[in-house]
Amino acid sequence: MSSAVQAGAVLEGRAPAGDRPARRRRRRRSERVGWLFILPATAHLLLFALVPIGFSLYLSFHEWTSPSFLGAPFVGFDNYISLFSDDPFWHAMWNTAYYTVLSVPIGMAVSLALAVVVNQKLRGMNVFRAVFFMPVITSWVAVSVIWITLLSPDAGLVNYLFDVLHLPAQNWLDDPHAAMFAIVLINTWKTAGFSMVIWLAGLQAVPRELLEAASIDGAGKWRQFRSVTLPLLAPTTIFLVITGVIGGFQVFTPMYVITEGGPLGSTDVAVYHIYQRAFEEFSMGYASAQAWVLFAVIFVVTLIQLWFIRRRGESNLI
Repeated sequence: MSSAVQAGAVLEGRAPAGDRPARRRRRRRSERVGWLFILPATAHLLLFALVPIGFSLYLSFHEWTSPSFLGAPFVGFDNYISLFSDDPFWHAMWNTAYYTVLSVPIGMAVSLALAVVVNQKLRGMNVFRAVFFMPVITSWVAVSVIWITLLSPDAGLVNYLFDVLHLPAQNWLDDPHAAMFAIVLINTWKTAGFSMVIWLAGLQAVPRELLEAASIDGAGKWRQFRSVTLPLLAPTTIFLVITGVIGGFQVFTPMYVITEGGPLGSTDVAVYHIYQRAFEEFSMGYASAQAWVLFAVIFVVTLIQLWFIRRRGESNLI
């Protein structure tokens, strides 16, 4: 009778009663192995992300100006209140917004053009894809040093080309009106390859049947791109806009290496300003408050973008 019950259980897809404890032990052992595999990543996330985030929130309510925890009196919301009258910080925030408004559309337009070019089915196109992507994997510091040389007012290649074209030379990095635009161009050169890959994935996902149908209806290449391809790239566009804005508000390295926030504070952005407060003036509590205000601004801006997308009826794209 027992063997008949076990046979029925096997036929029904259930484990025999005697095998269930063994299967539970194997499942628990498998779960333990799984937890063991993700333990390094979990520990890294905890130690180098969650703990610093929590510690910075703690510091933002304290006046911590020395390496000792004993010298960090609790000041409540005083650091946040002081921010409302901190004109240099809000000037840095304005520069950050200005940089983002410039860099995101320019970067997206350039990278989309590159993606359209490398999407052509021509021999050797993979080489061009690799060349366009190479700046992405190049160190920001190395890129910054190269561009400092290229934009030199006396011996730079850019001003030499301007002279060949009979255009007036520019003092790119020492002119308060030109420095931010120069940083935007450098950032576009450095990061366009990454956005190009994202655009390329979107372009290759466009159904060929729709383009062929548009062609049969008499639409030219530009009309096909504007009326068929661009609307179908909406999810890619949304992704690049949101991540581009977040990245724009977090820009730091080119300002740190190339301009040091100058000239006359024209490229002093939020993260560089926070860095100066924290590691040059060693006002860690106040810098932490600034960092949390920056986080709040990025969070609100992202929510506004998502709200705008949903309002346009494109919530299925996010």
